[in-house]
Amino acid sequence: MNTTIQQQIKPQDVKVKILLTGGHQCTVTLKSDTPLLHSLVKTLVDRTQQTPGFSTLFQIPIDGGRSALSFPGENLVGLVTEPPIYLQQLQPQQPATPVEIPATEIPAPAPPVNDDLISRYAQIDNFLTPAEKNKLIKYVLAKESEFVSTSTSTNAEDYRRSMVLHSFPEFSELMVNRIKAILPDVLKKLNIPSFLLGEIEAQLTMHNDNNFYKLHNDSGSPDTASRFFTYVYYFNREPKAFSGGELLIYDSKIENNFYVADETFRTVEPRNNSIVFFLSRYMHEVLRVSCPSKAFADSRFTINGWVRKAN
Repeated sequence: MNTTIQQQIKPQDVKVKILLTGGHQCTVTLKSDTPLLHSLVKTLVDRTQQTPGFSTLFQIPIDGGRSALSFPGENLVGLVTEPPIYLQQLQPQQPATPVEIPATEIPAPAPPVNDDLISRYAQIDNFLTPAEKNKLIKYVLAKESEFVSTSTSTNAEDYRRSMVLHSFPEFSELMVNRIKAILPDVLKKLNIPSFLLGEIEAQLTMHNDNNFYKLHNDSGSPDTASRFFTYVYYFNREPKAFSGGELLIYDSKIENNFYVADETFRTVEPRNNSIVFFLSRYMHEVLRVSCPSKAFADSRFTINGWVRKAN
């Protein structure tokens, strides 16, 4: 399907109402030739064509630059433009081609990007059924006394604050089987070739007030080198009683033949009953959690673990 964006050649102000998932919206004014407007429209076109791709993080100044609207591209559901920008969809005469935009409306192409250095992730909502999630919450609350403090492989102090439940067979088997079933779709979404599956590890963690996990990766030691995917399943009681705890997944750069964290990153919200997958070699961190009540039941809970490649 060829798609052409039709608009006047002379740059002009365009009033853009950005429609996001969950009913959220924001109105901004952009020039018709700005790369940001082009990127918004292209993201919307890609979604209509179900084009697989990476998560794009939009960061748009609003309120005269006093605030900023940030959201991942997959949350974009529509644009309302004034004057109108029309998306004309044509019947394909040949296999689908990239989006075509008049050359006078876009800047010179950016230099090639090494995709291996750009962090990618897949986040899937409603991973468990409501009944399964509610049963899991009741189970966790009954196991409060069995949680122990977490540690790191280097035993670094003040690097990680959280609690963990290492054994929870009533739900770890459910998670492993569900992950095995969904993994082919995750690989397809991230454009990653299939591989011979090894062990799938699982642990249950709790982050309460002032808890965090500083920058690290999950495959940097000999005993973790076969970890390929990291997954994190988020769940909590409703209404949500904590804030923070976002997962930052950093892009990579190569220094001395090692992958290290770049300055840019993706932000993953800990959405209730969602699961996120990303490569274990990515540097990532968990931002500090604020839980005013400090009650165990109000914590940010996760089942997290790793998908290993078979030897």
